[in-house]
Amino acid sequence: MDRRTSKRETHLTPKQLRILTFIRDFQRVKGYAPTMQELADEFQVSKVTVFEHVEALQRKGYLARLPHKARSLKLSQSIDFPDERPTLLPLVGVIAAGRPIEAIEDRESLDLEDFFSAPGPTFALRVRGDSMIEDQICDGDYVIVEKRQTARNGETVVALLEDGSATLKRFYKDKGMFRLQPANASFRPIMVKNLAIQGVVVGVVRRVG
Repeated sequence: MDRRTSKRETHLTPKQLRILTFIRDFQRVKGYAPTMQELADEFQVSKVTVFEHVEALQRKGYLARLPHKARSLKLSQSIDFPDERPTLLPLVGVIAAGRPIEAIEDRESLDLEDFFSAPGPTFALRVRGDSMIEDQICDGDYVIVEKRQTARNGETVVALLEDGSATLKRFYKDKGMFRLQPANASFRPIMVKNLAIQGVVVGVVRRVG
């Protein structure tokens, strides 16, 4: 069997992924696997159709089933469920400082990838210094940067100066000059005629403790 055939046979369709996810969630709540009839009821299809999906998943190696047993479905350990990504966190409530948590009734999640998504490629830099603390970017933080060479006034950029040094500042084009504005009243802005933008900040990550 060649590699292309193997990849085609193990590909999951959206319906198959929904079936596997339902089986996983059912087992977590109930402690046992659903029957074929319960699968048919959930997806509003016939048992014949359910058997066809289950057999296809067995051929692909994602599901095992013992014959003549109602609750014998067993998931493979090799399934990568999209909602189990490390960056996808359960959103369990809303909290204000000094007040109890307001519970969220519906199941929600917080996808960290959404916070740092950008049209172009991204990279991370560790911040050294406190020139941007008034923008809540502190020494030791990590900035997520979209790699691009242009920026709009007011965006926080990674700028490369003519002397070869790089700096993290707010970008402004001002009367034929470039102004790199710190977010700290103790620092003076940097005024230059030439610079090269390396990227624009799209997120900040801080490790607590």
